[in-house]
Amino acid sequence: MEHYRFAESLQENINRYLIGKEDVVENFLICFLAGGHVLLEDVPGVGKTTLALLLARSMDCSFGRIQFTPDTLPGDVTGLSVYDMKTGEFRYQPGAVMNQVLLADEINRTAPKTQASLLEAMAEGQVTVDGVIHPLPQPFFVIATQNPVEFLGTYPLPEAQMDRFMMRLTIGYPDREQEIKMAAEFLRGNRAERAEAVCRAEDILSLRRKVADITVKEALLGYMEDMVQATRAEERFVLGASPRAMLALVRASQAKAFLQGRDYVKPDDVKAVAMQVLAHRLALSAEARIQKESVEKILKSLIIRVKVPV
Repeated sequence: MEHYRFAESLQENINRYLIGKEDVVENFLICFLAGGHVLLEDVPGVGKTTLALLLARSMDCSFGRIQFTPDTLPGDVTGLSVYDMKTGEFRYQPGAVMNQVLLADEINRTAPKTQASLLEAMAEGQVTVDGVIHPLPQPFFVIATQNPVEFLGTYPLPEAQMDRFMMRLTIGYPDREQEIKMAAEFLRGNRAERAEAVCRAEDILSLRRKVADITVKEALLGYMEDMVQATRAEERFVLGASPRAMLALVRASQAKAFLQGRDYVKPDDVKAVAMQVLAHRLALSAEARIQKESVEKILKSLIIRVKVPV
């Protein structure tokens, strides 16, 4: 119960500043507690950076931000070796990635080589610079953002890199009441920069271990596998969900069950996270694009058709 209270306090602390986005915050924390990374795809100004900052401040973790531009280099992300004239040796100069929470802002505005510099860090929790491995501080969490309305001067993420993100989330515009309340809180000085920590990095690592221990019965693994196979068999998808997507679905379902206060996964947990975990990994066929089909709409129909285990 103590671990669950930590997760609950973390969720409440973020919701206090990001008004009216409880469902987004829950999915955000599911991804974080499951040990994944998240891609926030939305229009400018809806709170993507605020959400990242709130997470880091709420658990007293180091926070790094790198603003991607066309001239950003891989060394800016991973760090580089610098010659020290006093010692006559090269020393490692850490890059932005040497933080527990990393905001990769507008990741689609930088060149593919720089985008790819994040892959090792996201997959293995380390970076290799000049043949030397440098472990990253734990817990390590990448929050990448991109604006879907900008096409000029952007480099869309390739499918292999999209697959490294456990979830893709959108925050969306607030409704009228939420936006007025947000403005009122802003006038009172209630801002993300003033958020206080409610837990420590060690608590998060403990929470992740608890999530990994959540029971997943074999029938539910079969249910998830049927979902994944359905995306591969769908003719309107030229690219179905990968084995990595299956593992992400398992872990995200465990985190969902944990936030619900349970020590076992139910089919409803799987259905609750399936869209966020699978949609961004799928690619429409040329014919489906001509017909203006939607990945989300097709995926939703597939999930509904998959037989739920009793």
